[in-house]
Amino acid sequence: MAFRNAAGACLCALSFIMVPGLVSAQEWPAHTVRAVVPLTPASATDIAARTVLSQLSNQIGQPIIVENRPGAGNTIGMAAVARAEPDGYTLLINSSSHTVVPATFSQLPFDTLRDLSPVIPFGNVPIVVVVLPSKGYKNLGDLVAAARAKPGAMSYSTAGAGNFSHLATEAFRRIAAFEAVHIPSKGAPEAITEVLAGRADFFFSPLTVALPLIRDGRLQALAVSGSQRALALPDVPTTSQAGFPNSEYNFWVAMFVPAKTPAAVTSLLYRETAKALENPDVRAKLAAVGIDPMPMSQSAFAALLDKEVRLNTTIANASGLKIN
Repeated sequence: MAFRNAAGACLCALSFIMVPGLVSAQEWPAHTVRAVVPLTPASATDIAARTVLSQLSNQIGQPIIVENRPGAGNTIGMAAVARAEPDGYTLLINSSSHTVVPATFSQLPFDTLRDLSPVIPFGNVPIVVVVLPSKGYKNLGDLVAAARAKPGAMSYSTAGAGNFSHLATEAFRRIAAFEAVHIPSKGAPEAITEVLAGRADFFFSPLTVALPLIRDGRLQALAVSGSQRALALPDVPTTSQAGFPNSEYNFWVAMFVPAKTPAAVTSLLYRETAKALENPDVRAKLAAVGIDPMPMSQSAFAALLDKEVRLNTTIANASGLKIN
């Protein structure tokens, strides 16, 4: 009997060794969760984060505190999460810049794909090319023609050097074959202000930031850079439809966790977040700001990240974009 008790104890202990994170998954979440957004407040990523995490907080019964840590092409916030304890209590809500960073930064204190694990996309955020209506452009072709007519005279704003908007613009600029001066800002709200103030001629903007200004007539939408038209702007063509084939560049917002976070906790986060994204109020709020659904499994999302890192590396190398 003693031998059987001892053997049972060993088997019990072995089961916990063989299923790491089981106890953590059963106990999670026991206290407040922190979500780092490596961009400024009111950015597309911030809006999506606060919308989805509010519902997720209700579901898991614990507060989720959103902490904005912008700067250095999103790498300040990314580094903070990469170094955090992998226990499910520190999340990263990042944009497509997540796959831009390894392509544009030559020196980083972390490895984007190895130190941060993908959980789930929140949605696809169409990128819209916006200009002042007073510019008089009827379509995207007019903008390109004006830029070609005076090489280097046109300027474009971005949400930061090496940011997704920088890569999206560079990818399009090379396909459309024109020169333009780069005006970097620290976030999308600041970048769109450059266009409104007339200091920049155009901006590849997340639709969440530009949509209210487009609806008010303060900005004009020439095209969206994604693979398909934005649900909120059905009459605005894609850049490919506007006459520039193979110029697609998609933008998304998603959740990540530190690598080595127990798989059981990550799976629970995936399931609860997927449930939050199906909530009618959440869907309505995301749609209202121009964020389209992007249902995807964890494995499919991980494969997308690998593909986008390769694409962005190609764009960065062709454009000579490297940040120390």
